[in-house]
Amino acid sequence: MQNLSTATLLIKCQDRAGIVQAVSEFIYRYGANIISLDQYSTKAEGGQYFMRLEFAISDLAKIIDNLTVSFEHTVAKTYQMQWQLFDNSQRKKVAILVSKYDHALLDLLWRWQQGQLACDITCVVSNHNDLRQAVENFGVPFHQVSVTKDNKTQAEADIQALVQDCDLLVLARYMQILSPEFTEAWHMKIINIHHSFLPAFVGADPYRQAYEKGVKLIGATAHYVTADLDQGPIIEQDVHRVSHRHHVTDLRAIGQDVERSVLTRAVRWHLQNRVIVTGNKTVVFN
Repeated sequence: MQNLSTATLLIKCQDRAGIVQAVSEFIYRYGANIISLDQYSTKAEGGQYFMRLEFAISDLAKIIDNLTVSFEHTVAKTYQMQWQLFDNSQRKKVAILVSKYDHALLDLLWRWQQGQLACDITCVVSNHNDLRQAVENFGVPFHQVSVTKDNKTQAEADIQALVQDCDLLVLARYMQILSPEFTEAWHMKIINIHHSFLPAFVGADPYRQAYEKGVKLIGATAHYVTADLDQGPIIEQDVHRVSHRHHVTDLRAIGQDVERSVLTRAVRWHLQNRVIVTGNKTVVFN
């Protein structure tokens, strides 16, 4: 019986004729079968090209190194591609950072426990101890790393030691600003949920900012974290209509539901290798 595996190939390059044929023929030569193929070009001619291709192949673990080298020196070199190949059997390791709000955290943990998020959650790290019992009820290790203005460098070093083997960090309402050095070390591997429809209401207390502006829509944004606060590439957003009858506490309660769903979708798409970053934007094949 064949040991059949699946893999996902992500590509971005300058658009030109022949890309799909070249990639398909390469996959065919390895005896693989294409399961799905999504593509997008920014222009009808000469734009930026993006592809997500999933394929099934026998004995992937034995040939993935050879396949990777061969693709790099043939198709990728010819079309000057930036690309990544993922073995779909390899589950990503994820750590979650949180402060005191538990709504986004508990939603992620519940969906993970139900098998809706294909990853291994290695730990939860918080600058407070409030959520320890809730996290440990899911069988997930909980670590408190207190952060003050005087110990921030050491605190980040302690966090780094706890999560160094992870593939992704999720900020589920972690109310600390990470240093540029930390974010650069985790380039496009940190997802944050911000409780506004960015670029509106950057920074602290966006629900109060929204209330004071009298907005009719509130929203949430999941984005990759960069050194610029709340400015990283956006993965997912959603909104909910509100009115003059809603006070700040109402906006917060409504918004937390939006935050949960937006963060979950962004994390799931990242785990499924559906996101390609291009500049300060993303292409999401969802």
